[in-house]
Amino acid sequence: MTKQKVGLVLFWIAVIWAFLWGVLASVFVDSAFNNLTMDEVNQTMWAFTGPWYLLWAFGVPLGALVAGIGILLYSSAKGSSIWKCGIGIFLGIIIGMVSGFLGHIPALFGIGGTLILLFFIGILWLWAKERMALKDAPTTAADLKLIGYMFMLIAAWFICGIASQPFLKAFEGEAPATPIHVMIFLVLGWLFLFLSHYKSRKQ
Repeated sequence: MTKQKVGLVLFWIAVIWAFLWGVLASVFVDSAFNNLTMDEVNQTMWAFTGPWYLLWAFGVPLGALVAGIGILLYSSAKGSSIWKCGIGIFLGIIIGMVSGFLGHIPALFGIGGTLILLFFIGILWLWAKERMALKDAPTTAADLKLIGYMFMLIAAWFICGIASQPFLKAFEGEAPATPIHVMIFLVLGWLFLFLSHYKSRKQ
């Protein structure tokens, strides 16, 4: 089997895996956590920190990692590039998850938000340079990508607000607001990024 075929097989296995855990299993997990107490949940297959719960919790991240490696193989990327991307993403996931055991550190939360904003400004600056270089070439794909970036930043802003609320004294005892608006912004961000790649392919 060629490297491209192996990559394609890995990609589709990862896509199906991520879909099963990220969409179908979430229906059952949400139902359990919405209708049962934690003690009752722990008597089911979705017991918190149990094997099925952990499979669900890491299902999509694992699927994303394998899908990325698969698509790199399919696109004939060099072996060194595949290893670098795979190891880099894996280490990023591990560092991100381990940091959760440090507890809430407001300073790090603020630093992270500031870095996101700085990276966004840098992306806009580089995006402008790339768009100007297109000259007479179609710019629709670039414009769609810009819209996607903006929705992603808007989503990040509101995620920060919702995520920080439980740690703020002013909101003690209050139920958190519904995050449906965040989901809408994320869907729009991913939609416009997808459309930008689709438009680039057609051009």
